[in-house]
Amino acid sequence: MRQWAGKRVWLVGASSGIGEATASALHAQGAVVMVSARKREALQDFVVRHPGSIALPLDVSDASAVQALTASVLAQGPLDCVVYCAGHYNAMRAFSMDVADMERHLSVNYTGALHVLAAVIPALRAQGHGHISLVGSVAGYRGLPNSLAYGPTKAALVNLAETLYLDLRNQGLGVSLISPGFVQTPLTANNAFDMPALLTPAQAAQAMLQGWARGQFDIHFPKRFTVWIQLLRLLPDRLFFALVRRATL
Repeated sequence: MRQWAGKRVWLVGASSGIGEATASALHAQGAVVMVSARKREALQDFVVRHPGSIALPLDVSDASAVQALTASVLAQGPLDCVVYCAGHYNAMRAFSMDVADMERHLSVNYTGALHVLAAVIPALRAQGHGHISLVGSVAGYRGLPNSLAYGPTKAALVNLAETLYLDLRNQGLGVSLISPGFVQTPLTANNAFDMPALLTPAQAAQAMLQGWARGQFDIHFPKRFTVWIQLLRLLPDRLFFALVRRATL
């Protein structure tokens, strides 16, 4: 995906961070940008700063609301790209489990994506074209400290995106997984640990556009950090655990 002029793009989870920055970058490329999130004021502020964009307030945990809003969006024309970037994050360790917050992670990061996918995939299949991007995280590659609640939801998105790719590619639909390292967002602002290779949301957005232009499935960035995290997936468990413990605990 290189030419965005006139393309209709719906970004779910675009009131701040990566979602907002990507919506802004796509708007600059001429896309018709629709932004969704629970924060109405933030969406309206985005529309003021990006004339022609459309604010669509949405709580992704409400399946019926997702279905209704999707029907409204599709009534205005076909969708060329849907980006699911809604996210919830709190650092958590096994000795301080908060099940309610873990369920919140699941609801926003994963179940919300399912609600959106169930609503848009039939329409994308019917129109015979379109692209789906799920914003995951390198935290989904393998289990890491502080990621007890967040990591499993992102691991689920990795598996989901891979399966969607296999199921939908031959039906004319594209699927990509976005796997950022550390990005300076409201979600990471509370981290009490050092975040190597920290990017701004604008830098993350440009990496996403570059990955889409290259037709990549797993768009991971910054490479100077994410390549090493990917290599951890290849290590035997015993070596992986030893290295991570030495580096982080």
